[in-house]
Amino acid sequence: MAHHVVIGGGQAAASLVAKLRSSGFDGDITLVCAEPVPPYQRPPLSKAYLQGEMELERLFLRPEQWYADNDITLRMGVRVTEIDAHYKTVHLDTGEVLTYDKLALTTGAHPRTLPAAIGGTLNGVYTMRDLRDADSMAQEFRESARLLVIGGGYIGLEAAAVAAKKGVKVTLVEMTDRILQRVACRETSDYFRALHSQHGVAIREGVGLEELTGTDRVTGATLTDGTTLDIDFAIVGVGIQPATALAEGAGLETDNGIVTDNHCRSSDPDIYAAGDCATCNFKGQRIRLESVGNAIDMAEVAARNMAGGDVAYDPKPWFWSDQYDCKLQIAGLNLGYDAVHVRQDGAALSHWYYKGDALIAVDAMNDARTYMVAKRLIEAGKSPAPEVATDPDTDMKALLRA
Repeated sequence: MAHHVVIGGGQAAASLVAKLRSSGFDGDITLVCAEPVPPYQRPPLSKAYLQGEMELERLFLRPEQWYADNDITLRMGVRVTEIDAHYKTVHLDTGEVLTYDKLALTTGAHPRTLPAAIGGTLNGVYTMRDLRDADSMAQEFRESARLLVIGGGYIGLEAAAVAAKKGVKVTLVEMTDRILQRVACRETSDYFRALHSQHGVAIREGVGLEELTGTDRVTGATLTDGTTLDIDFAIVGVGIQPATALAEGAGLETDNGIVTDNHCRSSDPDIYAAGDCATCNFKGQRIRLESVGNAIDMAEVAARNMAGGDVAYDPKPWFWSDQYDCKLQIAGLNLGYDAVHVRQDGAALSHWYYKGDALIAVDAMNDARTYMVAKRLIEAGKSPAPEVATDPDTDMKALLRA
C-alpha cells in the first residue's frame, strides 16, 4: 500500500492531508509536526489569541481525533532531521526512518531575528510566528509597560495594535520612509499611520534600530538617529525566511523558497511543496505568497496531484489584516502599479491599484463588499475605468456584469 508523508504543522499541512484523503487516496498518510499540538492557525496568534479572546483549542484547524477518524497518523512533537530523496526516506529525531511514495513539504517560514551583537538574544526580545512565541510574550502585555516594535509591516502593526489595546505604551520604528512601504501604496500607509496614532502608538519612520541594551534582559534601545529609549520588551517584525533547510539537504532546487512547477511538484517529481515555504509561478513571475489563501489552495492542488490527479495551480492572491476596529482585505498583487485611485463611501475606504489600464489589486478598509467585487474583477481579468470604480455612486455589482 502506498505511503504519503507530509511535513508541517500549519494551514497547508492540515489542508493537504484532508484533501488527500477526500480525493480518494486510500493508502497510508503520516503527518509529522514538530510542535506538540495538531496543526493550527497562525494569523490569530498576533490578534485574538494574544488578546485572550481565543482559546487554544479554537486555534486547531481540526481536533486531534479527526486525524485518527480519517486514518491519518499524526506524529506531534517530532522533528524531521533529514530527507533522503534517493532512497525516499524521512529521518526523525526519534531515530525512526519513514519510507514514502510521495512526500509533501509544508514547512512554512521562520521569522528573521536580530543579531546577538545588537542585543537580539536578550530576554524580553520576541518574534511572532508560532504558539510558543505568543505564549511567551503574553505576560509582557501589562498596562503602561513600554514596548518597542521593530518593523512597520503587517506583523509589527498587528502586534502594536494588540499592545495598545491592552494599555501598553508602544513605539514602532520603521527604517524605510514609511510603514508598509514594501507591500502597500502611500495612501494605505497614511491610513494606518493615522489609525495607530489615534490609539497612542508613536510611529518613527526613516529610523532604524542601532542596538538593544541590557545585561540579561532588554532594558533600552538606541536608534539610528541617536535617540535612546527605556523599554520593558521588544517585538521584532522584520520579515520571514522560508524554511528550506530540509529541501536543500535533499538536493531540491530552491530560490527564496522551494521551487515548484504548476502542479506544485518540486525539482524531485515525488516531492511536493505548498504554503509559505514554496514559490509558484504567477503571471510569468516566480513569487512566494505568504497568505492563508495560498497555503490552502496550493496544498489542495498538491494533494490532488499526489492522489493521482493532473491539476494545475492558478494562484489567486488575497490577504487580510485586523488592526483595532479595522479589517483590511487585499485582493490581487500590486506589483508594478503606476497609479492608485481612492474610493470612499462613508467609513468604507478602498485603494485601487492600476498598471496602465489594468486593475491589479485593491486594498479595502472596512469595505467587505468592495473587496469581494474587486476580487472577482481581478480574477476575471476585468478592469473598470478608475473614475467609474471609485465613484461611490457606482453600483459595485454592475461592474461584474460589464
